[in-house]
Amino acid sequence: MQPSAPSASRRVVRVLRTSLFAQVAVALVLGVLVGRLWPGVATDLQPLGDGFTRLIKTIISPLVFCVVVVGIAKAGDLRAFGRIGVKALVWFEVASTFALVIGLLAANLVRPGAGMDVDPATLDTSAVDAKTGGGSLPSAAEFVVNALPTSFVGAFAENSLLQVLVLACLVGAALLHLGHTRVPKVLPAVEQAQEIVFAVVGFVMRLAPIAVFGATAVLIGNYGLGVIETYGKLIALCYAAAALFIALLAVALRMVTGLSLWKFLRYIREEMLLALGTASTESVMPRVMQKLRRAGARDDAVGLVLPTGYSFNLDGASLYLSIGTLFLAQAVGVDLSLGQQVTVILVLMLTSKGMAGIPGSAFLALSATASSLGAVPAGAVALLLGVDRIMDSMRVVTNLLGNCVAVFAVSRWEGALDLERARRVLDGDVPEGREREPEGPRGSEVSRDPEVSQGRADDSQRAGAVTGAVGGIPVQPTKESANGVA
Repeated sequence: MQPSAPSASRRVVRVLRTSLFAQVAVALVLGVLVGRLWPGVATDLQPLGDGFTRLIKTIISPLVFCVVVVGIAKAGDLRAFGRIGVKALVWFEVASTFALVIGLLAANLVRPGAGMDVDPATLDTSAVDAKTGGGSLPSAAEFVVNALPTSFVGAFAENSLLQVLVLACLVGAALLHLGHTRVPKVLPAVEQAQEIVFAVVGFVMRLAPIAVFGATAVLIGNYGLGVIETYGKLIALCYAAAALFIALLAVALRMVTGLSLWKFLRYIREEMLLALGTASTESVMPRVMQKLRRAGARDDAVGLVLPTGYSFNLDGASLYLSIGTLFLAQAVGVDLSLGQQVTVILVLMLTSKGMAGIPGSAFLALSATASSLGAVPAGAVALLLGVDRIMDSMRVVTNLLGNCVAVFAVSRWEGALDLERARRVLDGDVPEGREREPEGPRGSEVSRDPEVSQGRADDSQRAGAVTGAVGGIPVQPTKESANGVA
């Protein structure tokens, strides 16, 4: 006699108990309901989202440090790591420039601010000053200097990703220089620390539904749904432009790697929904790094490209800034010439690179762009105060997908992507929780793709010759791959 099928209620309970995606989705709906029905109560739930974000930020710096150090040490070739960095920067600049151009074209076609006829003198700019804290975006020189740490501990204490990356590169290079025989315990210790950090990520992620509930309730409670009616045309344009850009990302990913962006979206659906609920890509960085590594991207490529993209590859922010600049000009009745719009692109190419981690950075970038044009009053930026938070979802999704595509593309470009494993993972053929198969000579799986396999074999021979000459670190089977822990 066959056992009876579980009832519908039991299946629902089981899904809610085991699926993070289902838990976050339910939390999102509950947050909207609470924010809509009891806005006064909803605004008191801010600590739920803030607390989760603080816990995640605590993990990010040590995780990035461990992944980058292990990636460099296992790759056995610092020059390869440098090539990954250069290729990543090239990809970032091309992608963000495309985003800026798409934003300008969309704003010129739709003209979301036309007919508003706003008098800038009537706008209250004090709210903008409060949001930005009276700060300013760093200059190019300041941005470079700020990326250099003043102390080892300070980089972690300030949670500065670029400074942590610099330290990780130095430590990884030192490990290669000293060799395994002189510092035999350092690399295993860093690998073990990495396992601990990933375990902590698992613990913290259990709080994700609570964070999404709190953040969503606060958003709806503070802003309501009326702002969508007031700025409907601008909101629709930004989201449509983002959808177009994501479609272009899908085409680029298919052309460069042969992988499907839609399958990747399904693969990271839990992280994507969490990023939407908390309006933060930082909240999912540890899990996304873990999933990219599991999907065949080599550790050094993931460890360098993804964190760097959080500062240099803000595609969603670039879209928003270009559309927002033209919206402000149209709203106050200023018709920007082609030359001025080219200036907008050039200015935003610089200002968008220094935005990460700065309070009110979008308003600072818009103010700097308006000031450089001389035609749009800087005070007009106050027009976007009511709609900025609604745009977070668009920026988060576009930024996150842009950086993930960059990891796959640069990894493929450098021969650091196991395409066969990536396809199997995205198709769901590798069960969730299965870690990588045993690693090849350069710290990644041996691809069955003939081109990549041959390139890696040649690189391995060269790396072996260098290792014999300078006492580099030979690859050892890691506890992570031996235990099969994700």
